[in-house]
Amino acid sequence: MILRVYTGLVLASQHGIRKIPPPEKFIQGVGELGFPLPEVFAWWAGCAEFFGGILLAVGLLTRPAAFVILITMVTAVFGRHAADPFSVKELAVTYGIIATTFLLVGSGRYGIDRLFHHQRTNKS
Repeated sequence: MILRVYTGLVLASQHGIRKIPPPEKFIQGVGELGFPLPEVFAWWAGCAEFFGGILLAVGLLTRPAAFVILITMVTAVFGRHAADPFSVKELAVTYGIIATTFLLVGSGRYGIDRLFHHQRTNKS
């Protein structure tokens, strides 16, 4: 839970919030990666980091949020930072590894997802 809450809040507050709305420089960077409609994909990345981080922090829709975060981080590592040294892409790699972990294990005992799962299993 501690890792999920910390990662989600830091991702949302330090990275995602800066990209909503996406600054022109960020949109240009997305365009340079070859994405069609770079403004749309820039919004996608900002929302993935901000809303995905919030969802991760509270443990709601943890696996879908982790998946969207993972796709965003893979794009950052192999797209934006492909030619950069590891020291530049290490943060995106770290977020990607953490997202992969929550994609596999879910929110854990103290997430909202567990409350919904618990309610569904008790009704059956």
